Order: sequence, then structure tokens, then C-alpha cells
Amino acid sequence: MTPHVPRLHVIADCASLADEAVRGGAPAVQVRIKGSGDAAVLAECQRIVAAAHRSQAMVIVNDRADIALAAGADGVHGGADDLPVSVLRRLLGPDRLVGGTARDPETALRHQADGASYVGVGPVYATATKDGLPDPLGPAGVEKVATAVDIPVIAIAGITAARVQEMLDAGAHGVAVIGAVAHASDPAVATAELLEALGG
Repeated sequence: MTPHVPRLHVIADCASLADEAVRGGAPAVQVRIKGSGDAAVLAECQRIVAAAHRSQAMVIVNDRADIALAAGADGVHGGADDLPVSVLRRLLGPDRLVGGTARDPETALRHQADGASYVGVGPVYATATKDGLPDPLGPAGVEKVATAVDIPVIAIAGITAARVQEMLDAGAHGVAVIGAVAHASDPAVATAELLEALGG
């Protein structure tokens, strides 16, 4: 039985940002670290996991099942070009979260069949935090996926506290954010505002 899927995933590229998100009440931190060697990524993930677990927050590692397992994380999220969900599930076993990225109902249904705990759907809105993204799906794109699958949908890209209700209305279980927290003057306060918009 995999754990409950949190409604707010704050994506962080370092321990300091992850710590601020957890201080603001984030139930899950999704770690996305690029451009560092494996040893450095593992060390940072271990720091994030240790701090998050002290506050009962979960940690999901992007792309890297090996790092997730080595750091004692709670799950892994596979992007469109990463290992398939079926492989991630086999590597992580039944007791950790496995997320997969989907832009359409067909992909989301495949991820569900392959053992995904949830699907990340996006980009919902235009965002400057990641290059080379396809055109935004908008709330209608989220709704198409949410009505097709039985597992939670986590909407991502360009999500702010003001847009959370729109995502919930479209059938999303929750949201994943980068800029709304990372670019905030006070990331902990921004995290708390997102949680409040999600209903606590």
C-alpha cells in the first residue's frame, strides 16, 4: 500500500529552499537538482530527507530512483524522458510513491496501469522556471486527465495560490510549484498561503 499523496509538492533544488518550504508546512518536497555530480546530489538529498522527516514531511526525488533509495526518500517522480513508471515501481517496491508526467489521458492511464501513485499534469500555465516546455494545457487539459484516471492528479507549472481553486475545480488533487515559493520574498509564508488555498 503506497502512502497518501500530499496535495502540495514544493519543488526544490537545494536544502535551504526545502527547509523553508517545510517550515511553511509543506507536506512534500520534490527534489530536482541539476548539474551536480551524483555524490553531491546524494548528500544534498540526504540532508533534505533528514530535515523533512523530522517535520513529518515527505521527500520525492525527481528522475533518480537510485538517489531516492540511497537517501531514504519517500518516492520518485519520473519525467517524460526518464525511466518508465513500470520500471520505477519495480525498483522502489510497493511502499513508496511513484509519480509520472502526463499531458493527455492516454499517457496518464498507462502510468496508472503501470503502478503510478499519481500523475503530474502540465505545464498548466506558461512558466519561466523550466526551458523547452510544450504549450500550456490550461485547466481544461487538467480536467481531461483528471476525469480519465482514478489516481490523484497533481497540476504543475505556473501555479500560484490564486490559481489553486481553478485547479481543484478542474479535478486536480493538488499542485506542484517552483516559482511561487522559490521566487517569493518569504518562501515559508508563500508555502503556507498555498496550503491555505488548498484547504489546509
